[in-house]
Amino acid sequence: MAIYLIDPLRDPRWDGFLQSHSRASVFHSKAWLQALRTTYRYDSVAFTDAAPDAALANAIVFCRVESFLTGSRLVSLPFADHCDPLVSSRVGLNHLLPQVEQGFSSQSCQYFELRATGATAVDLDQRATLSRKAVFAHHILDLSPDLEVLFRNLHKSCVQRKVRRAEREGLVYVEGNSDQAVRQFYRLQVLTRRRHGLPPQPLTWFYNLRDSFGEALKVRIVSKGGQPIAGIVTLRHKQVMVYKYGASDAQVHNLGAMSLLFWRTIQEAKELGLSEIDLGRSDLDEDGLIAFKNHLGARSSVLSYYRYPAHVSLASSPQGEVLARRFCTHLPPPLLRVVGSVLYRHIG
Repeated sequence: MAIYLIDPLRDPRWDGFLQSHSRASVFHSKAWLQALRTTYRYDSVAFTDAAPDAALANAIVFCRVESFLTGSRLVSLPFADHCDPLVSSRVGLNHLLPQVEQGFSSQSCQYFELRATGATAVDLDQRATLSRKAVFAHHILDLSPDLEVLFRNLHKSCVQRKVRRAEREGLVYVEGNSDQAVRQFYRLQVLTRRRHGLPPQPLTWFYNLRDSFGEALKVRIVSKGGQPIAGIVTLRHKQVMVYKYGASDAQVHNLGAMSLLFWRTIQEAKELGLSEIDLGRSDLDEDGLIAFKNHLGARSSVLSYYRYPAHVSLASSPQGEVLARRFCTHLPPPLLRVVGSVLYRHIG
């Protein structure tokens, strides 16, 4: 069976294929791929068995990451929480993936990486050619109950009371995607990433995301006395609202700003008739973040990342990661932003 390589950004079949495929997510979209290309110069490629004159029935999409620091690889997809192979069944996966593995040899890369959810991850676990690289928790909030039920499903003391506290404190909620909104969020993002010992994404990434997604991206900000104290970035794709980024001022966590942000997002998603909110991935050691998503009434599942060939092993140093995090927590914000702008292209 022949395998074909296409560029989703140029192939006129891609949008219609995503609309009809049940596993297609916001991360498969042209908007996400365009933001990656504009910001990090990642080229996209999809493997499919559909000839150029045939309708697309399956595809596995990647971006090529080429770096003198971290090597060359295909990633499906950079900075995406998940990106399932777009196949119709286990049979379809077992048909297409070996073709991708064979075609990979022509790509001059060290390895390729897949980021799979649910049943797809179970299927990939059974393939000896792949090795599991990492495991995360993945949370989805079902929006089918009435709004009153969704509020009752919020944890009474950890979320409901904080929403009421935020309202009593007179916190102001606004949403949009203007340059000002992006800058307000980014200031909070730099503070948050520094607190966690990580460099922030480049500011241009958020502008390019906004430009690619248009009105489907919203920056949601909560302010106190005119000062932004918390914010989240959401993306909308088909019937799903996706929470992608969150940031806050730790000095005012007790005011309930994040709880108010998510409650307002739930309200809007429900009003739009959406089916769910994808709350994204969490590291398994992020107990506080996992607990917060559980307190929103979300259900959790396993999200797994896989690498081919299975024997590929990249050197990593836990001690080095600890030292790097300590280093980042002590960098002044302007210098930390520079570090993020330089490094992110190499870590996709």
